[in-house]
Amino acid sequence: MRRRVLLAGAVAASAAACVPARRRASGGRITLRFQSLAWQKESVEANKSLVQEWNAAHPDIHVEYVQGSWDSVHDQLLTSFEGGEAPDIIHDASDDLADFAYGGFLADLTGLLPRRLKDDIPPHSWRTATFGDGVFGVPFLQEPRVIIANRTLLERARVRIPTARNPWGWAEFEDVARELTRDGTYGVAWPLKEPVSATLNLALSTGGEMFHRGADGKVAIRFDADDQRVPRVVHDQVVRDRTASRTTLGMGGSDALPGFFGGKYAMVPLGFSYRQQIVQQAPKGFAWTVLPAPAGPGGDQRQGVSPQTLSIAEDSPYKKEAARFIDFLLRPPHMVRLARGDWMLPTGTRALRDPALRTEEHGWATGTALAGWLRPAPAQSVRGYPEWKDKVATPALQEYYSGAIGMERLRDRLVEDGNLVLARYQR
Repeated sequence: MRRRVLLAGAVAASAAACVPARRRASGGRITLRFQSLAWQKESVEANKSLVQEWNAAHPDIHVEYVQGSWDSVHDQLLTSFEGGEAPDIIHDASDDLADFAYGGFLADLTGLLPRRLKDDIPPHSWRTATFGDGVFGVPFLQEPRVIIANRTLLERARVRIPTARNPWGWAEFEDVARELTRDGTYGVAWPLKEPVSATLNLALSTGGEMFHRGADGKVAIRFDADDQRVPRVVHDQVVRDRTASRTTLGMGGSDALPGFFGGKYAMVPLGFSYRQQIVQQAPKGFAWTVLPAPAGPGGDQRQGVSPQTLSIAEDSPYKKEAARFIDFLLRPPHMVRLARGDWMLPTGTRALRDPALRTEEHGWATGTALAGWLRPAPAQSVRGYPEWKDKVATPALQEYYSGAIGMERLRDRLVEDGNLVLARYQR
């Protein structure tokens, strides 16, 4: 999803100045507004069903389901925060929370959440929603990047099939792509219309971090050899080896699926949730499989993720009641329902153990095996990241992957131009 940058003056606006527009209904019943960004049919049904179950059991605290959209959530929330009309409970993603948290628009959940929920979600997941000394969202759904592959083509080429316990390394992945490139089929398609998060998150496996926080708390960008390994693979597959299709660089994940089904590409690195579209859209008899993303040195399979989150508006007069609803929504069986509805993984350790998420069907077992490797995305808490991503990193990576510029020029733009952007947010 594409989010525009918060204006500096808007970020500095005091959330305390917002006058809550919520009122108690007649008879003293509290009404909480829950804005959900669920969009897939199964996910919307799961969310609405859980809201209905809550309302049936809590007649004094009514939850109103409000449908939001990933495409416009950032600007919509900013407007609602400034106008005192923000939903009580806010569904978003952790990489969209930093400016809202630092701007005072979100409630610190540290003292509001029950111990059960705090203990069920691992510390590295909580770090994705921690800004400064506070926690401003509950991370509850996440997805690794995996490789969706044409099983027939893999078997025909007689390449080694990787598993979560024995994945390909990046060099072996390049070798396999060469083996699969034949008879008009590319070994791999990289749909990188939005290249930044995929690049940064996969680079964790090779030790790449890019954003480095100094003793003074300020963040600086570096683009060292560890950061360069994954981008170099993509560039070389497209430009040097021609094992990856150049035309897919400008595509989103969904755009690449027709070519995948048609045999133009043998493998497509995608987010785990794309499996739902494949189940719905693949031609009858099409054989596909889910493979783990390539690993770095020593079998390092770390990936950066930006989980979906639930937050509470700072100006909500019903923070405790909102926290009770979040706790209800994220009970382990409920978290499983939400995960299955979105074809993603829950963050909760008890939910991850559910047999429904460990079946081989549709690659669920591969995804859950990768859950322990997931870490906060490198830029998770970096102020100015959205502007750096949109104005610097996206065009620079697009030009590098297409062969228009080389690695040195890419490094200069990411680092020099990038640090100028971040400096404006760290004065």
